[in-house]
Amino acid sequence: MKIRMPAGARAVISSLQARGYEAYAVGGCVRDSVLSREPDDWDITTSASPSEVKAVFARTVDTGLQHGTVTVLMGKEQYEVTTYRIDGEYEDGRHPKEVIFTASLEEDLKRRDFTINAMAYNDEEGLVDLFGGMDDLQRKVVRCVGDPMERFQEDALRILRAVRFSAQLGFRIHSDTAAAVLRLAPTLSRISAERIAAELTKLLTSPRPEYLKAAYELGITSVVMPEFDRMMKEGSGEAALEAAKRVRSDRALRFAEVLLPIGEQNAGALLRRLKLDNDTIRTVTRLIRHMPMRLEAEPAAVRRAVHEVGEDIFPMLLEAQRAASDRQALENLGKTQECWSEICRQGQCVSLKTLAITGRDLIRLGCRPGPGLGELLEAALHEVLDDPQKNTKEYLEAFAKARLGA
Repeated sequence: MKIRMPAGARAVISSLQARGYEAYAVGGCVRDSVLSREPDDWDITTSASPSEVKAVFARTVDTGLQHGTVTVLMGKEQYEVTTYRIDGEYEDGRHPKEVIFTASLEEDLKRRDFTINAMAYNDEEGLVDLFGGMDDLQRKVVRCVGDPMERFQEDALRILRAVRFSAQLGFRIHSDTAAAVLRLAPTLSRISAERIAAELTKLLTSPRPEYLKAAYELGITSVVMPEFDRMMKEGSGEAALEAAKRVRSDRALRFAEVLLPIGEQNAGALLRRLKLDNDTIRTVTRLIRHMPMRLEAEPAAVRRAVHEVGEDIFPMLLEAQRAASDRQALENLGKTQECWSEICRQGQCVSLKTLAITGRDLIRLGCRPGPGLGELLEAALHEVLDDPQKNTKEYLEAFAKARLGA
């Protein structure tokens, strides 16, 4: 089997081989290449020690010397090169206490999580598959390398990664691996919220967000996302996952659809507990807040709705509502979308930032700074939301003067 590699990755491998060291592309890049998917990055494993790797290449960065990793810079590209290693005892269910460098590729591959991620490749030897990764790719199976209980006890995050890979690839989880997941799922409580959030995000933005149900069935969500367990038991979880399937692969949209049944406040608390970024939390909670809004397919009503919801997320709200709507509601949303498209085409004002009059203008007309100034700006905006032709400085100054003189 021949795998296409970027020129930089090939150059790193051939440079190490030219100095007498073994070197291979390894892990996800090999798996994705076999599946005709575009790898996100190319990791390289080698028999060379970190100091020997640094001696081969002119430009390197010490990114993880204690774990044997050196980043090699090739032009504008970066490649992580890691020495063959054996992991020592895992004390925290996530990181080995120490790593031991080894000259054996087999020892390095056997410490990896799943067989489909434990294959190596270079152009001279072709594919090195010591643990049945190719068979599992063909059978569409996620299976641990060796004893799944050992692999998950070493690193509990692998429990969630099993479901995430299943969702991304459309694979089933091998029965022995699934049994170990079910037994050891409670150990996910040792894993940091950031790591959990990263895996949940990859799962939900995968082509199969509905595989979150498998995480529920395997006891994972009871540890990392107990709110979803309650949804499943109350009967709202299945519909939420179906809606998530119907929106594009956007983090905020997918989380909003899945968490809609628990409401804005509970969703915000969950996402803060998972330590997602503030922008995502704000977007998800705003979408959930406005999801019940009935949108009327009439221009003035759409302008008012956009002002209330926010221009930045209004298109997302339309998409989220379409995903959870029946046929009649879909027809209305289609007309609403047409109204919004026309509003955008005409550049009509839907917020204070495009209003033809500003706070400075109102102060010049005699309005005192303070709450009254904001109220007058809002009143002027609502005039324009009802009739976009009124968004002229002349009309709005006359409107403000009349209000100030009243």
